[in-house]
Amino acid sequence: MLSKEDDLSVVAELDCADEVLPAAARADPHVLVLDPAMHGQVGLEEVCRELTSLGVLLLVDREASAAASLALVRMAPRVGLIATDASPEELVEAVRRIAGGLPVLDLELAMAALRAGENPLTHRECEVLRMVTTGATAQEIARKLCLSAGTVRNYLSHILTKTGSRSRIEAIRKAQEEGWI
Repeated sequence: MLSKEDDLSVVAELDCADEVLPAAARADPHVLVLDPAMHGQVGLEEVCRELTSLGVLLLVDREASAAASLALVRMAPRVGLIATDASPEELVEAVRRIAGGLPVLDLELAMAALRAGENPLTHRECEVLRMVTTGATAQEIARKLCLSAGTVRNYLSHILTKTGSRSRIEAIRKAQEEGWI
């Protein structure tokens, strides 16, 4: 859709957050449009901190506004947040605004980030917990993330401690209520 615009060109499409920094170095884009649900070891907050010379537009699901962290909201106007249910015209306009150094900040997402406060979970812990919500076992998560099952169990133990939960289900509920995942 973006490549159909006369004044916009798409220089790369990526599946993994780990590919963003190298691709940005190669392609030298003006704006990154990212989905916070991208898997990888590199967190999007880290990407936003590293790439200070270009704008970033995050597509955030209103139902899973964990990606709209307070740290990202504070990076406005260089980092913008737009809901995934925005119209194509709104998305194109948001890319143009970010490219022009103007803020793009969905009010509902910004308010969710302010209410959620700081997330005590690391990027990897959030990634593991999101995978638990799909019903994946420790072994399945380990295979997907190239970890050992023991490491995944350690992450789960840390998650339970940080969320003050007695079970994975309780940890998921708390993390979702706080907007961390």
